[in-house]
Amino acid sequence: MRVVVSGASGTIGSALCRALAGRGDEVVALSRTPERLRERLAGVIADARAWATPTREPPPEEALRGADAVVHLLGEPIAQRWTDAAKQRIRESRVLSTRQLVEGLRALSDEQRPRVLISQSASGYYGPRGSEPLDESTPPGSDWLAQVVVDWEAEARAAEGVTRVVLTRTGVVLSPRGGALAKMLPFFRLGLGGPVAGGRQYLPWVHLDDVSGAMLHCLDRADARGAVNVVAPNPVTNAEFAQVLGRVLGRPALLPVPAFALELLYGEMASIVTTGQAPRPTKLQELSYRFVHPELEPALRSVLGQS
Repeated sequence: MRVVVSGASGTIGSALCRALAGRGDEVVALSRTPERLRERLAGVIADARAWATPTREPPPEEALRGADAVVHLLGEPIAQRWTDAAKQRIRESRVLSTRQLVEGLRALSDEQRPRVLISQSASGYYGPRGSEPLDESTPPGSDWLAQVVVDWEAEARAAEGVTRVVLTRTGVVLSPRGGALAKMLPFFRLGLGGPVAGGRQYLPWVHLDDVSGAMLHCLDRADARGAVNVVAPNPVTNAEFAQVLGRVLGRPALLPVPAFALELLYGEMASIVTTGQAPRPTKLQELSYRFVHPELEPALRSVLGQS
């Protein structure tokens, strides 16, 4: 299978490229800096093509033509202080780049067009929901991030008339190289970790291996389409997560972190951590996906090289 991947330099993108190459697929990456990406993923990707301005132009036609699948992972990091400028970058990098990608797919003939588009999404679609079990049919939230995700998904759904579309609503990805866990580790290793904002809010975690695995599964299953929650089947509260992470690191995890401290540090973005949601991987389980890391403690030990 020839698979075109945008956002290949990110945590999820590089892991997915390695998983695709590991099973014999040909990977073509789209990048603003293709030469640098060829060096970084040498031996993994077959080629890298320039997509210099993803929010203003489609990818090069020759990169998409004849591919079997496209996986779109490009986007400005959400885990940053949400200034007005950052909000604009976050929104445009997702919404406009997806619009341009779909325009590129529509421009191809039926014979040349990829059979499936997997477009990255986020569990932020649901907004703060407490302990309410959420499946893919649950309506979206009303906060700013939820509305960004709604608009992001709408751009990808515009391709449904020409190809199969899967929207992977990914939760908090466990990786020591990026994301929320990477930011937590220094504090927990110093014994300064603990539950945040009371710790009762749910944290929709998922191991990086299962993010890649779920995407491969959705590529291969012709009946996979629409929204798919990419989260572990056993959600935990923030307090439970802190307790397990402390145990894995052999450090105390009792120091509570008040909500106002995070709000001072991250501003509005702190709401992702201080509120919670508990999505379930209903669609993945219906598609018979078998999680590599369904339980939190073994997942954390794997991520931290202790398995």
